[in-house]
Amino acid sequence: MISPQIGIDPALKALWPEARLACLTWRTLPAPENPALWSFFTQEILPGLNATLQDTPLAELPNLGASRRAYKAFGRDPGRTRVSSEALYRRIRQGKDLYRINSVVDANNLVSLETGFSLGSYDLARLEGGLLFRLGEAGEMYAGIGKDGIDLARLPLLADARGPFGSPSSDSQRAMISLESRDILTVIYGFSGQEEVEAALALAQKRLTDFAEAENCAVSTVC
Repeated sequence: MISPQIGIDPALKALWPEARLACLTWRTLPAPENPALWSFFTQEILPGLNATLQDTPLAELPNLGASRRAYKAFGRDPGRTRVSSEALYRRIRQGKDLYRINSVVDANNLVSLETGFSLGSYDLARLEGGLLFRLGEAGEMYAGIGKDGIDLARLPLLADARGPFGSPSSDSQRAMISLESRDILTVIYGFSGQEEVEAALALAQKRLTDFAEAENCAVSTVC
């Protein structure tokens, strides 16, 4: 398993200097569900999360507010194009159950709810060449997971040699995790600086190990 080279486009950094990516490459055999994860979430995370969401505006949650401000700086309305962590918080606040996808995606969502960061996990076998975190260009689109074509203009996104495949809001179908995935890249999309994203990276490695049976982990931070 070879970790891809990942960079951040200077044009994106110029608009939001605090942009960071925390990355893990790892290997696993995804399971349809991990009951231990859901037990941990229900007993250890959800009660405190419900209390926080009752008393705290979403824009004031750790790391979420910075993501919203970054989107505005990039030219996307954060009220219309939400980062995935905000979508998860809103679902919890509305009393709705989280979707149960597979052990990898479910662990992603757990870390996102614990930290406020958006996470994406991608099948390395479906990626080509180096990766660049950049803003989407006018006319760029991709088929999202469970969604029709997503307008990528001015949206922060990850692209490989074949084009865009992931973003902090909604990932593409092309590189999504399935039960056949083995080698995985997990990305934490950070807009609030180095210290916060490194703390989230450490937590992500622990949660992915505990609940998605991550092996052969290699971690890095892209500034």
